[in-house]
Amino acid sequence: MLTRNCLSLLLCVLFDGGLLTPLHPKPQQTSEPEQRENVAPVPGRRSFAQRVKRGWVWNQFFVLEEYMGSEPQYVGKLHSDLDKGVGTVKYTLSGDGAGTVFTIDETTGDIHAIRSLDREEKPFYTLRAQAVDIDTKKPLEPESEFIIKVQDINDNEPKFLDGPYVASVPEMSPVGAYVLQVKATDADDPTYGNSARVVYSILQGQPYFSIDPKTGVIRTALPNMDREVKEQYQVLIQAKDMGGQLGGLAGTTTVNITLTDVNDNPPRFPKSIFHLKVPESSHVGSAIGRIRAVDPDFGKNAEIEYNIVPGDGGNLFDITTDENTQEGVIKLKKPLDFETKKAYTFKVEASNLHLDHRFHSVGPFKDTATVKINVLDMDEPPVFSKPMYAMEVYEDTPVGTIIGAVTAQDLDAGSSSVRYFIDWKNDVDSYFTIDATEGTIATNELLDRESTAQYNFSIVASKVSNPQLTSKVNVIINILDVNEFPPEISVPYETSVCENAKMGQVIQIITAADKDLSPAGQRFSFRLSPEASNKPNFTVHDYRNNTAGIETRRNFYSRRQQELYFLPVVIEDSSYPVQSSTNTLTIRVCRCDSDGSIQSCNVEAIFLPVGLSTGALIAILLCIVILLVIVVLYVALRRQKKKDTLMTSKEDIRDNVIHYDDEGGGEEDTQAFDIGALRNPKVIEDNKIRRDIKPDTLRFSRHRPLVADNTDIRDFIHQRLQENDVDPAAPPYDSLATYAYEGNGSVAESLSSIDSLTTEADQDYDYLSDWGPRFKILADMFGEEESYNPDKVT
Repeated sequence: MLTRNCLSLLLCVLFDGGLLTPLHPKPQQTSEPEQRENVAPVPGRRSFAQRVKRGWVWNQFFVLEEYMGSEPQYVGKLHSDLDKGVGTVKYTLSGDGAGTVFTIDETTGDIHAIRSLDREEKPFYTLRAQAVDIDTKKPLEPESEFIIKVQDINDNEPKFLDGPYVASVPEMSPVGAYVLQVKATDADDPTYGNSARVVYSILQGQPYFSIDPKTGVIRTALPNMDREVKEQYQVLIQAKDMGGQLGGLAGTTTVNITLTDVNDNPPRFPKSIFHLKVPESSHVGSAIGRIRAVDPDFGKNAEIEYNIVPGDGGNLFDITTDENTQEGVIKLKKPLDFETKKAYTFKVEASNLHLDHRFHSVGPFKDTATVKINVLDMDEPPVFSKPMYAMEVYEDTPVGTIIGAVTAQDLDAGSSSVRYFIDWKNDVDSYFTIDATEGTIATNELLDRESTAQYNFSIVASKVSNPQLTSKVNVIINILDVNEFPPEISVPYETSVCENAKMGQVIQIITAADKDLSPAGQRFSFRLSPEASNKPNFTVHDYRNNTAGIETRRNFYSRRQQELYFLPVVIEDSSYPVQSSTNTLTIRVCRCDSDGSIQSCNVEAIFLPVGLSTGALIAILLCIVILLVIVVLYVALRRQKKKDTLMTSKEDIRDNVIHYDDEGGGEEDTQAFDIGALRNPKVIEDNKIRRDIKPDTLRFSRHRPLVADNTDIRDFIHQRLQENDVDPAAPPYDSLATYAYEGNGSVAESLSSIDSLTTEADQDYDYLSDWGPRFKILADMFGEEESYNPDKVT
């Protein structure tokens, strides 16, 4: 309460004494006369030029933050010269926080803060003040603006916004090596007092590291800090405001510092001698042991390279580095043999790959150890004297001939006998046999180079003392050729010569082929056979380069005289024994043009007109054959149809006028049947043999005169005619229909005139014209004849 009264008294003295200037938008640019003239006129007064006091008297106000009192905090007082203290003036307040943060007494002009303020939230408030006549509600003074600042107190501790921190520094670094810089932030006002002045210090991490109190830079404080001794450090940093004085607020953070590795340690073998035991059966290239040098460094600084120092037995072994474990892996370069050498000794050197020049003074970054290898004796399989065997044998060699041998030995201390056998995989192996004790290989069948030129199989050798221990070797047998096939002419075996060829003209170049495997430089010779040497047609000219030419020995050749010539050629090879063969070359004479181009080589082409080829002739002949076949088939079908239509019973002579098995061969065929028999049976001669009927004795019935008008016969004939007219299966118009009728009391007894003894002249055939169109031809035939000669057969 005392503080508030003192502050009010101070403000009144300042206002009344005129020590503070009014707050204007640009107070630093406002002169004293202008300020005195910036007075609102009082209502009811006359305006005249006179010196008056300024209207508002106040200055910039301050209010403490974080006020925790029970009463509202007094800020200041507003007063106008026009206020005579009689209650006619009303004060109003507007702007930031008016009514919510700050209140004003309308009568006295006292300003109070009604709640606690935080400078870090809002450092100042801008408000506007107004003096109003309480009766007229009119402003007595122009509205003026003033500021209420929130005065800072030390209520915020420093904070490390980026903490906790992680940093690293190489090991063995000198004192003062930079590690990291930390920074703390204080939210208090840095322009007022020491509330925001921060000082840094180390609470934990000494004496290894130090920190600059003002900048927060962390540095090493001890020399030669070794990562292999301690790698991780945790440093606790404090930041305190008020310049580190008593009563200041503090904040802390943690800095985790790691010492990074440098190559400051050489590799060292944990022992000077390494002993290894290796079986003599170890394979070349296999790992037989491991040794390791220890390097306390890390990462690439701990990478080690191993090398074998040249010495006793070092050339049989090799060493490499395992990248994962940094161990030295010893491998076998050559096979071991206990019987030859039982122990090996050599030195191995281990060195770092990545050296640091700062530590060369420490000494060489390498170390050496001795490796002793003892070879263990093992029961080993037999060993062949060669890695593979190659043999040769001539084809057709007699069965049982020895062509070679394989040899295997047991190299162990207690030598054992060896047995041999063929590794049977296919039937090819049966062509050879092997002696189980001696290892000799012999033929088992006759060999043919032209069938198989090479055999490849395996021989297995096993120890008698331990048959499970076996070795295998590959055997290749090449079959040598024997000259057993004579040479032959290579295709073609046929050639041609032009009719207009000249003597000495080469018509064909021939070569030879031999089924045998001809050696390099083998020569073939060509000549005519003795029987063809004296013929003056063709000859063989040997060019002595495995080719020969067929040459003509005369001018002009004629196809009409001789179309083909056969030239026997004898060919011999140069191998032993000499083989020869006679090959016949066919030479065809052809018609050629003036340039020697062949036009035709067929004999038939001589007689063909120009422009008609052999193919066209064949096509014409084929068409003719097809037409003939069609005609024959058609005639056969017609003949079969007529047979079925006209065939009647041979038993009943009434149903047949005549029976014949042939339709006749045309006008010139007079032996098929005698048409005269249809006219008059009397013309049948007893001494004439008919082909169409079975020879038999003719019976002649007694002739009776025809009844002139027989209605029964006419009705019967008309009925049969109508049946044949409507019958679709009836014979053609020119076929003879059979009408067999025997009526009661018939004078004629039968319509057939075959058995009639009367001559053709005694009969009247005019009635045939009345029988319809089917009998028109028959009526014309008998009606127009005037006479008949019984001795003439048509």
